[in-house]
Amino acid sequence: MSDFRWQGDELDLDAYLRRIGLDGAGGAAPDLGTLRAVMAGHVASIPFENVEVLLGRPVLLDVPALERKLVRQPRGGYCYEHNLLLAAALDRLGFEVTGLGARVRMGADKINPTTHMLLRVDLGGEPWHVDVGFGGEALLEPLPLAAGAEVTQGAWTFSVTDEGDSVRVLRGLHADGWFPLYAYTLEPRHRPDYEVWNHYISTHPRSPFTSRLVVQQPGREQRLALVGDTLTTIEPGGEVTKRTVAPEELPGVLGDFGLAFDAADTAALIRHAAARRAADTAESR
Repeated sequence: MSDFRWQGDELDLDAYLRRIGLDGAGGAAPDLGTLRAVMAGHVASIPFENVEVLLGRPVLLDVPALERKLVRQPRGGYCYEHNLLLAAALDRLGFEVTGLGARVRMGADKINPTTHMLLRVDLGGEPWHVDVGFGGEALLEPLPLAAGAEVTQGAWTFSVTDEGDSVRVLRGLHADGWFPLYAYTLEPRHRPDYEVWNHYISTHPRSPFTSRLVVQQPGREQRLALVGDTLTTIEPGGEVTKRTVAPEELPGVLGDFGLAFDAADTAALIRHAAARRAADTAESR
């Protein structure tokens, strides 16, 4: 069912499919196999990152802007950029897509505002949980949108639990047990909701994305995350390796994530990293 909110007709679908390693799949049937392939390709090909926010530029959510940035540059983005781009592509492929919203938990008990975007995709009357924008702990494939669902994707296991009052919680299995990632309901959300949340997340001083660099890539066998100047590798068994990235190393590390920046942005990122390191050093004295 086509939904004008997703602006699918404004997307160069062939370019998007090439970007995620599915060149020539534009005529694929809107079935579970196609949904799995598109979601897996997207997660593997387009990293999570907040560079626009860090450099003080607005995060644009219209499809032409998303295509320029995530498909053609190539760059990544955060949840609204990823999932709005995916929604446009799925719309073009003939899927029935509904936007949802979630409160991020990441193991905490406190109630956070609803700021995360995810998608519901209905196939033959069965709803699926789809989300390519949750950074290092993102789903790799669709998950049945039903309480009690549990799946293993690559080396990672996810489940959905019902907390009552129509609240469901997506959890990831860590070495020490189940870890709540975010809580959501099935209330449909719309583009204006995401525009408002995007403004908050990209400008509020308490947002996790306004003061430090965040770049993440979930893999089937390993997760990588650069947060501030700390590069972390997470293995399925819970093994964690960390190292500090010097400002001058930043271009190479970002390149390892598949991100390319022009000279001006590269210089700005190095300056930001150096200034943050100096501030952190001063605070620790």
